[in-house]
This record gives sequence, C-alpha cells and structure tokens, in this order.
Amino acid sequence: MTANLTKGQGIILSAAAVPMVAVGGLGGWGTYSNIVTEFNRAATAIGVVAAGEGVTLVLALVMVGVTMLGQATPAPARIGLWVAPIGAGLTGVVVADDVTEAVVYGMTPLAMSAAAEGLGFLARRIVVYTTGVDMEAQRRNAATMQRLAYHQARAAKHPDKKVKWWSERASWRLARRVGHGDAQLGHSLVEVQRDQLTRGAGAALADMYALPATVTDTATEAPAKHSATEVLRRRFAKMDPSDAIRIAHDAHPDAPPAELASMLVTYGVVVDAVQVALVLHGQPDEVTVDRGDADDAAPDAPADMGDAPQVTERPALTKAQAILEAAAALGPGFKAADVVDRVKRINRITTDDAYVRTVLHREKKASPASGDRPMEGGFL
Repeated sequence: MTANLTKGQGIILSAAAVPMVAVGGLGGWGTYSNIVTEFNRAATAIGVVAAGEGVTLVLALVMVGVTMLGQATPAPARIGLWVAPIGAGLTGVVVADDVTEAVVYGMTPLAMSAAAEGLGFLARRIVVYTTGVDMEAQRRNAATMQRLAYHQARAAKHPDKKVKWWSERASWRLARRVGHGDAQLGHSLVEVQRDQLTRGAGAALADMYALPATVTDTATEAPAKHSATEVLRRRFAKMDPSDAIRIAHDAHPDAPPAELASMLVTYGVVVDAVQVALVLHGQPDEVTVDRGDADDAAPDAPADMGDAPQVTERPALTKAQAILEAAAALGPGFKAADVVDRVKRINRITTDDAYVRTVLHREKKASPASGDRPMEGGFL
C-alpha cells in the first residue's frame, strides 16, 4: 500500500529534521572547542572533528540517500555511524586533563551519531510510508532466513553429531527472529486474525440464535465456478472413448483424425489419429453392383422374379486352390517361386516351392484331358 505525504506531514517532518541537524552541528562544534582548548591549534581540532563527526556526517548522508532510493543501508555505513563518533569520544577522553573533562569530551561526539541515526530512521519511515516497502526489514529477514536454511541443512546432513545438535538449536533461535520488524507481514497476520475472529463471531451468533452453522460459511464463501473444459473432462471420463470420438466428429465433421485426436486429448481422452480413424472409418467392406432397369423376367412371372440374386462375398480359397489360381494367372513359363510370391501377395497365404510342385503335379494327374501331352506352360 502506497501513499503520498500531505503538505502538513512534510512541514512537520522537515521541522523535526532541523533540530537533528542542529544537534549534530553543535556536537561537532563542541568537539572542535575541546580540542582547541587542549592543543591550542585550530588545524588539529578541525582534523579531529573531520575524523569523527565529519565521517559520521558522510555516512549519515549515505544512509539517507540509499534509503530514499528504496535500498538497504550497507553494513559498513551502519557500523561506521557508531565507530567514528566513538573514536572521536575516545580521543577526547585521552586528551582530557581530569575525569570531569574526560566525561564531557567523551560525550560530545555522540551528538552527531544520534543526529545521523535520527535522520536515517526518519528517511526510512518516509520511504516505507510512500512506497509500502521496508528494505531494511527485508534485508534483516533475508539474512535471518539464509542463516536459518543453512543451520537446518547442517542439522539434517552434517556427519558430526555435535554440529547437528548445535545447528538444530540455532535454527530454533533464528526462528524467533523471522518476520521481526516487517510491517507488511504484521499487517497480513492482522488481516488473517481479523478474518478468523469474524468467522468465530459469526459462528457464535449462529449458535446463539439457533441458526445452522453453515449459514456463515455460505455467506462468506463464494460459489464454486467450473469452466466448460472441466465439465467436459468429467463427462468424457465416464464415457467410452469411441463414443467421445463420434461426438467430436459430429461437432467437427470436416476435421481430420489428427485434429480430432488433438482436441480430445485436451479434454482428457487420450487417443491418437489411428484410433480415431479406426473408429470413424472401420466399417466392413461393402460390394456394390450396378445394373440396368430392364427386367429380363417373363411377363407373367411374379414381381420379384426379375430381381438379380443377392451378391455375396467371395468364399475364401484354400492353399491348393490359391496355388492353382496363381498358376492359371501366370500362364506358361512360370516358376514355382513365382507362384509362391503371388499366393503370398494376393491371397496372404504362405507356402513353399515343394508344395507348389506337389499341388500342380497332383492336378496334372487328376486332369482327364491331359492324355500324354505335357502340361501347357509347365513349371520349373
């Protein structure tokens, strides 16, 4: 959630920043006066102020800048905001003549650290308010989660039992810090808790007024929505695949089998183009006879006597009949291998040369008209 600062908020925040800057400046001026009193040299005092309050000011500006850009403050800058003033304070303690001066000289540089931290905190809160993102909290949580993942992995896989024991307890300690300072997480948890309280209050009121407990659930839960694809998948799941193929073909009669198979797969019917073609075009072969309209029956014959007899399928040939038919079709000069090949190709019957010769020899002996003449054509 983002928001813009109002004019009044901007004025108040600017007014709050002015004292912070003033306190930091006064702290630097105090340190300068203390060092001048001790050394009587302005250059030395300026160097001490630059090394202490000056470094603190630079780091404070870095922190404010990166915070206004929506980025986390680098660790060296955060550490330096306190190390530099402490160094300046120790310098004051060392150059002091007595305990009273040591306490005063040591406390003076801390004003700059407090001012820098205050300005950085104020800038971070402005960024969080305007953008809704707390980069500093995300940085801390990311570091915590990284350490937690490392300790959990080490507790599960490390070969040393002592290391595993230590990592397991470290994981529990880190788990307490997950989400600490994250305003977004806190807001989400509050929303979840508010929803739970609302449901609990609704159930309590329903029980008080003797209403069914499902009334609150019905009021809060949205009706389930089902897409057409989900409905068709459930329907096709209970259906025979061949029926689903015919339904798809009726809906798209011009679609090829491959396209129908692709459409059916999207609805949960796993078929391929060959299966679709077999279902749609797998009817038995039909024999059609065309004849003229002339009636060759006698004039005084019954009406149905002029119809041609019903044509039936050709009866299947035996292996011997197929061999004789192939020999007749090949004509003179054929070989037994030619008969074997033709029978296999035309009649789908497998035989060999010896059996072909046996059948043809038997047929030659059984034929009464053969006489002493050799078989026409013969075979090799």
